[in-house]
Amino acid sequence: MSQRIQFQQHGGPEVLELVDVPVPQPAAGEVVVRNHAIGLNFIDTYFRGGLYSPPSLPSGLGTEGAGVVEAVGEGVSGFAKGDRVAYATGPLGAYGEHHRLPARHLVKLPDSISFEQAAAVMLKGMTVQYLLRQTFPLQGGETILFHAAAGGVGSIACQWAKALGVRLIGVVGSAEKAERAKRLGAWAAIDYSHEDVVQRVLELTDGKKCPVVYDSVGKNTWETSLDCVAPRGLLVSFGNASGAVTGVNLGVLAQKGSLYVTRPVLAGYADTAERLQAMADDLFGMIESGKIEVEIGQRYPLAKAAEAQQALAARQTTGSTILLP
Repeated sequence: MSQRIQFQQHGGPEVLELVDVPVPQPAAGEVVVRNHAIGLNFIDTYFRGGLYSPPSLPSGLGTEGAGVVEAVGEGVSGFAKGDRVAYATGPLGAYGEHHRLPARHLVKLPDSISFEQAAAVMLKGMTVQYLLRQTFPLQGGETILFHAAAGGVGSIACQWAKALGVRLIGVVGSAEKAERAKRLGAWAAIDYSHEDVVQRVLELTDGKKCPVVYDSVGKNTWETSLDCVAPRGLLVSFGNASGAVTGVNLGVLAQKGSLYVTRPVLAGYADTAERLQAMADDLFGMIESGKIEVEIGQRYPLAKAAEAQQALAARQTTGSTILLP
């Protein structure tokens, strides 16, 4: 038998339950991974809470982990039993001792990257990869705005932006998080708890605003973010930590300077096995070079997944959180 976290109805963290299930067997094109570490992400709370719907209930949870291939289905090439692998996309179910998923969602994990590092960084790190290198390909020298700069994605973005020669202005919620963002490489930090974000951006950019603003907060920061984008600039809305952005009036984009808006997701960029591995290799290279340090702020046993999600939603975490089966 194998243990996994599942939920039978949408709700708060209390709906998560630890259950015993048979060890999964791979179908054609699939592999079974024995997880050594599992990533915890905001998107997991969206599925649990009902913002996103799983294919059916009861449902497993989580899409990120790292471990060793335990079984390989018919027709799978490129992976064999015993391979070190990691994943950040694919079907729900990473919160468990085993996860069955299509081989196209796996990447080879170099020996230099630990299972815990991979589980802590795959989804967040490849999110930063597509945000900074593809959605708006930064060349160096730009001044950008990044919300939640002390969180899991933000912590990596601060480091990656610095390595690219980009001035990242991080928006955070406390003096402690402001210091953290700057320590990780942010050029400046704005504490929204007592500073006016738009005013500070105008001051920091000499009134020019930013060619790109990255916003994972959603509803509560939508208007602020639009007001920080330079004319003909891009607002990248890639998360809903405060709730989904709804009722968007496209006319506002014209009024504020012929702005662009995009709502990207990782799966839209890592849409082939080749692109997925290339993105992962870019990320792993940054870690191996020392330009990005993976900071694991919290470790929870798998059985305490609800407690881990509660801390994440309450913004009590720093860096990455992982679950250990």
